[in-house]
Amino acid sequence: MEKAKESLEASEEEAQRVSSLSFTPHRLGVDVTSFYRYFSLRGIRVDRYRPGFISCTFKVPPRLTDKNGKLGSGAIATLVDEVGCATVYVEGLPFNVTVDITINYVSTAKLDDELEITGRVLGNMGNYFGTSIVVKNKASGEIIADGRTSLYRNPINYNSKM
Repeated sequence: MEKAKESLEASEEEAQRVSSLSFTPHRLGVDVTSFYRYFSLRGIRVDRYRPGFISCTFKVPPRLTDKNGKLGSGAIATLVDEVGCATVYVEGLPFNVTVDITINYVSTAKLDDELEITGRVLGNMGNYFGTSIVVKNKASGEIIADGRTSLYRNPINYNSKM
């Protein structure tokens, strides 16, 4: 058990890097962005959009790579989740909540690789939606990950004046 605890402790260098981050807490309804979105999604660019389809480009930054310079699996999962939500997003309606996500990690992406991420709606039943998201290396066409998300949109209007 002690070895497990030791492996989870941050080194002095890691602790200093974390303590140097300066982000204020996200205030719901006030701030447009949060630490999470700033850290993980900064740099994503929407190239094409139409209802039910989205195509984005993302250049792999150093902040999302592991010690070997490869894009982390958590960063890939975040991209799949966010692009899946954006695929079914409708302005003025409540945000979608991911209820299920499945990702097949096929290959790896490296620092400065440019990725193409496409999302498509597979179908919907009422307030439930299914999406397909593919993450590819833009230069080689190699698939990095293939994901599916199930999303739910709560029909309640939380912006009511009542």
